[in-house]
Amino acid sequence: MPATVPVRVRLAPSPTGTLHIGTARTAVFNWLFARHLGGAFLLRIEDTDRERSKPEFTDNILDGLRWLGLTWDEDPVVQSARIEAHRQAIAQLLASGHAYRCFASDAELSAMRERQQAEGRAPRYDNLHRDLTPEQQQAYIAEGREAVIRFRIDDGATITWNDLVRGEMRWAGSDLGGDMVIARRAPADAIGDPLYNLVVVVDDAAMAISHVIRGEDHIANTGKQLLLYAALGLTPPVFAHTPLILNQEGRKLSKRDGVTSVGDFRAMGYTAEALVNYMTLLGWSPPEGIGERFNLEQAAAVFSFERVNRAGARFDWDKLNWLNAQVLHGLAAGELRQRLLPLWQARGWGEGVGADAAWQEDLCTLLGPALSLLVDGVDQAAP
Repeated sequence: MPATVPVRVRLAPSPTGTLHIGTARTAVFNWLFARHLGGAFLLRIEDTDRERSKPEFTDNILDGLRWLGLTWDEDPVVQSARIEAHRQAIAQLLASGHAYRCFASDAELSAMRERQQAEGRAPRYDNLHRDLTPEQQQAYIAEGREAVIRFRIDDGATITWNDLVRGEMRWAGSDLGGDMVIARRAPADAIGDPLYNLVVVVDDAAMAISHVIRGEDHIANTGKQLLLYAALGLTPPVFAHTPLILNQEGRKLSKRDGVTSVGDFRAMGYTAEALVNYMTLLGWSPPEGIGERFNLEQAAAVFSFERVNRAGARFDWDKLNWLNAQVLHGLAAGELRQRLLPLWQARGWGEGVGADAAWQEDLCTLLGPALSLLVDGVDQAAP
């Protein structure tokens, strides 16, 4: 991508749950890259999952990003407000022959997958309805069948891109699972709800996103999306696929591992400074001279994808606890008091001598050097 193209990156969380540590780490890498190059960090709320998306999850995500210090540069884009633009793109693909209506029923698709499994083949759509004649289409419509809209994927195609983390990437069209559904089932004279890979391409192009920075679990999606960019006549962004955060057993960190929400870390007594510091170290090696303790601005000054690892990053509680302790030990007594005061007040403390600010600061001077978590300043301050 020419250097004259402004750097514009985005975080695109789905408001179907609270802010996950993996999403937050992706936000950190996007923010650092944008700030390092003087670009823009943007947000897009991907709320097209109508049943699971909730306003309270959007609020949680935005509050969590603010707490971490990851400020954004433009008003967030709400994906569901752009559904007509998505449908226009699908109509363009239908008109150009890159997409078609597929009338296969759920029962037929299930039978197809069972047959493939019995034959030892990986499940994939067999493109059965790719070339229906007008008469065949009318026969299905007469039966009352609705249709999904599928995007044609040439099994013989080779998709390549230069990934900022992984170098040259190559993906075979035959490995993408057959023709891709880009709109949900609807009457044959309508376009159903557009689906993820299509809407991401349309929205990234509309937002002039220059670089898409996301987890390695999206690599297969990138192959599909590059085909959509070409079919729609759009210029694709540069891609960077970052390593996943792993648990101690080497598996992707999940809810089964307990704490995964940024809000949970906050409630446990971790500071925003320590958490963003640690998330930056999950997959990125700082250059010599900066050390392992730094703030966002210091990291942004030296950040590059050349130092992002390809291998997954194992979550290390001991390292996070050490960083958090260092942050707390470095706070002046007045600042530590401001952070502990809401926790003390939640316990009902603050009457009599305990309400005196000078006395509270003296207490913080005594407690500070022994704290590892902010909540330790509640337990250790107990009468």
